Amino acid sequence: MIAAKMANVGVPILLKALVDDMTITPARALLVVPVALLLAYGALRLCTSLFTELRELIFSKATEGTARSISLEVFRHLHNLSLRFHLDRQTGGMTRDIERGTRGVHSLISFSLYSIVPTLIEMVMVLTLLAVKFDVWFAIITLIALVFYITYTITVTEWRTQFRKKMNELDSTAHSKAIDSLLNYETVKYFNNEEYEAQRYDKSLVSYRQAAIKSQTTLSLLNIGQQVIIAVALIAMLWRATEGVVAGRMTLGDLVMVNAFMIQLYLPLNFLGVMYREIKQSLTDLDKMFVLLEREREIADKSSAKPIELQGTPAVAFTSVEFAYEPSRPILHGISFEIPAGKTVAVVGSSGSGKSTLARLLYRFYDVQGGTITINGQDIQNVTQASLRKSIGIVPQDTVLFNDTVAYNIGYGDTSASQAQIESAAKAAHIHDFIASTPKGYDTMVGERGLKLSGGEKQRVAIARTLLKNPSILIFDEATSALDTTNERAIQAEIKNLTQNKTTLVIAHRLSTVIDAHEILVMDKGRIIERGSHAALLAAGGRYAEMWQMQQTQNTTL
Repeated sequence: MIAAKMANVGVPILLKALVDDMTITPARALLVVPVALLLAYGALRLCTSLFTELRELIFSKATEGTARSISLEVFRHLHNLSLRFHLDRQTGGMTRDIERGTRGVHSLISFSLYSIVPTLIEMVMVLTLLAVKFDVWFAIITLIALVFYITYTITVTEWRTQFRKKMNELDSTAHSKAIDSLLNYETVKYFNNEEYEAQRYDKSLVSYRQAAIKSQTTLSLLNIGQQVIIAVALIAMLWRATEGVVAGRMTLGDLVMVNAFMIQLYLPLNFLGVMYREIKQSLTDLDKMFVLLEREREIADKSSAKPIELQGTPAVAFTSVEFAYEPSRPILHGISFEIPAGKTVAVVGSSGSGKSTLARLLYRFYDVQGGTITINGQDIQNVTQASLRKSIGIVPQDTVLFNDTVAYNIGYGDTSASQAQIESAAKAAHIHDFIASTPKGYDTMVGERGLKLSGGEKQRVAIARTLLKNPSILIFDEATSALDTTNERAIQAEIKNLTQNKTTLVIAHRLSTVIDAHEILVMDKGRIIERGSHAALLAAGGRYAEMWQMQQTQNTTL
């Protein structure tokens, strides 16, 4: 970097020597001096570019390495944030913030290392040379211009930052609406609201356009002011040099050198305004990404947390568990039950009774606000989340798949599994025949969120990947709700085989799927109102018996 700037400063000096030597003996000038000076002039020009490119080559590793490190840190941090954060987030806006932030890292390093520091080095060299070789006024005029220029640039850019921030916010909002609308493509079509979505998106674009115009207006104001300062300084310098030539204190070569210095100095100086503006904009762009990084993890491992110890089949116990998503709306009220080692406990009840919350708490997506959840006597808040979740497998009610192949989605249960193991899990989940019948087989793409598959097919893929994971504890959250009766019975048989000697929590709406459970819990408004075996609950004639009778009547009617 220093070598490049030294070569750059040397160019006007050689130009001065070339002009001055051209005024002596014409023959000598033609045959000797210009050749040497021209060669040196060309060599310095080449060195300027050569050293600049070498600098780019060396520092590109640092730039790309830093961008990679920060991007990876943000990605990991987002995965470590709680489920609450991800339920509240706007995917489109968040991805836009990360994209701009990563780009901002590139700009920040590039401008600070590649432009600002070299420009400052060149300024020091030129000012020193002008003060030593000519009178001090050349350096004073240049220094005054620099102070005015930098002060003006910083002041106006600071004022402009608010418009850039507003622009970013509106850009993220517009992007969020576009992504949200496209993700809900089918819903838009169902209600014939394509034009409504377009108008909604356009409204965001109009706001963004207004903010962008305001930002560009202030940018033009900044550029005009900068050029006025540069023009005044340039006139003052050339007037001083011209006066020196007329008075005989300076040669024509000196005038050419001063002019070349000013052009060389003010070109990067002009760019310095752009650089400062870009750095401020990059910092603004980085701001939201750093806000994401600074967001505290709601669920974090304790410093003393150790991997969970599972010897044989584990037992799970909920003891006086209290929980609320929002303080004003409690969900669970003193829930206590135990799933003995290798047994199956089923939870039934109406929607909103808190059944699925039990699964989320066991997975530790949230921490309980009262009571404890233990596995083999170990409080799950005292063990590492990674080891806890590795020991649990879940088939959720709402299955979301990656936009990749069927094989990838099944293999996600165990990323080291072979193709044979993936196919074995698919056969156990009764989806192998369907996959084999498709043109691309296991290489069939499932589409965004698995939308190319039916609800039943997605649920069977979810069952297959849980089978592949082969965990010690199983959770089935309405695992067969999207299946027809024939497939439900077939998969129920597989689930029954799968749950042998495994500790299992089954959350169900269809009571026919839980009749073989070791114990059935009936929940209502966050409380267990009945518990017992299928036969005992029917004999009791309570809520469970009512639900059973209602479902039997519905099945008969169907």
